[in-house]
Amino acid sequence: MKPTIAHEKIKLWRIPHLVNLELLLATYLTQTFSRHSHEGFAIGVIERGALGFSYRGAKHVAPPGVINLANPGEAHNGYAASDLGWTYRMFYLDPVLLQQAASEVLGRTKDIPFFQAGVIQDSYLAGLIRHLHIILEKSEAPVLEQESRLLYLLTQLVIRYADDRFRLRPVGKENQSVKKIRDYIETHYAEEISLKQLVLIANLSPFHLIRVFRNEVGIPPHAYLTQVRVNRARALLAEGWPGALVAHETGFVDQSHLTRQFKRIMGFTPGQYSKSIQDLSV
Repeated sequence: MKPTIAHEKIKLWRIPHLVNLELLLATYLTQTFSRHSHEGFAIGVIERGALGFSYRGAKHVAPPGVINLANPGEAHNGYAASDLGWTYRMFYLDPVLLQQAASEVLGRTKDIPFFQAGVIQDSYLAGLIRHLHIILEKSEAPVLEQESRLLYLLTQLVIRYADDRFRLRPVGKENQSVKKIRDYIETHYAEEISLKQLVLIANLSPFHLIRVFRNEVGIPPHAYLTQVRVNRARALLAEGWPGALVAHETGFVDQSHLTRQFKRIMGFTPGQYSKSIQDLSV
């Protein structure tokens, strides 16, 4: 007996602070797209079933875990290539975003990149696409993390698959810039920090900033922000603060968000930590 999907689902949205970007999460059963093109890049990953489409003179099938891609202005269609239809997570990106990513990699202004392949089999890149899409759907990650992950995803796409081969510049020592970023994060951890703010503070390009910070600290700025927040939360919990108030004071969306991030870094929940502190004081 073949498994079936109950009905089609479509969710389309935008993130206000990530301009020129639309996201789609859709399950299609019988949908057939006539030949059309997009003004920007269409990049996604198949989660279930299979998408069939004709693109650049060839027929393609994208099964689960595979990336489907269309350049601006390139006509293509779309149809179910499986009895299950298909479920995919899509990014629709203004060409300027990919141009900026290509320019970041080279360290100088670059034209809009071009990608030959309509289907890409790259489990690492597919994982980046899916993971970021889920993060943006939940809308609880800090702005800094959303911006950083998007930039990393786009630069990886450019480096790996753009028509022109891009070579990364060597990462030099930027100790003073990294110190400024760390100091700012440690002082303003409860606020919504953006990548643009850190760029102004460090006087580095976004891509180079993330690379030099990670090279020196071992983690990117957004992960450092989460670590600082968790450390501060732990200190407040040790003082007897309630979890909901701790979450608010340390910049987390809510108590459940604090709990997930706290356990991911510490290995135990805020509740378990608070209880251990109380037990020691008895």
